[in-house]
Amino acid sequence: MDAHVRRGVASMSIKNLPSATRPREKLLALGPQALADVELLALLLRTGLPGQGVLNLAQALLERFGGLAGLLGADTQQLAGVKGLGPAKRAELAAVFEIARRALGQQLAQTPVFDNPTAVKQFAALAIGALGFEVFAVLFLDNQHRLLKHEEMFRGTLTQTSVYPREILKRALHHNAAAVILAHNHPSGVAEPSRADELLTRALRDALQQVDVRVLDHIIVAGHQSLSFAERGLL
Repeated sequence: MDAHVRRGVASMSIKNLPSATRPREKLLALGPQALADVELLALLLRTGLPGQGVLNLAQALLERFGGLAGLLGADTQQLAGVKGLGPAKRAELAAVFEIARRALGQQLAQTPVFDNPTAVKQFAALAIGALGFEVFAVLFLDNQHRLLKHEEMFRGTLTQTSVYPREILKRALHHNAAAVILAHNHPSGVAEPSRADELLTRALRDALQQVDVRVLDHIIVAGHQSLSFAERGLL
């Protein structure tokens, strides 16, 4: 498809696209995995703006928010300021995000986390990966390492002095947790752990050991990237 044709297609609404290029028809014929991110988003948006077709609008949104994870992780205030995203479209995007997060949460609640470590990373990425500020969260697990509860514990610049082991211990005992997975995000977009991250992990591991709660992993997420302390041998 040459540039002129691509521009013409991008300026159309979905219903006016040639049938072979419509995201819905393509999805039904080839499966959702065959669609590019921009096509999946265009399928949700359905219509564009005057002078800006739905595919162009979808591409602009992906670029503005740094991809699907950033868009779906954006808060309501961020979305409300985007031309072309009215209340209905914002509600649909929020619903898709919440469905994905709940589906992964249910999966982790039914099977041991070690059976699907990729799902743990995906869950953490959906929950906190796209936030523009640092968040420290904890996944509380039962004695079979299934998810009991996910809780956001602290916000702001995370250090040993701003993440309180006592509060995590209290929540672990409240949930009768046998183990936890720690998770926090790096808004910088780089998932590599800092020295402070390593010291904090050790401090929490040692504190939780006092009440027989194991720290199975500490996951750092940054947009699409994720890092596992356990896989790195840092625990």
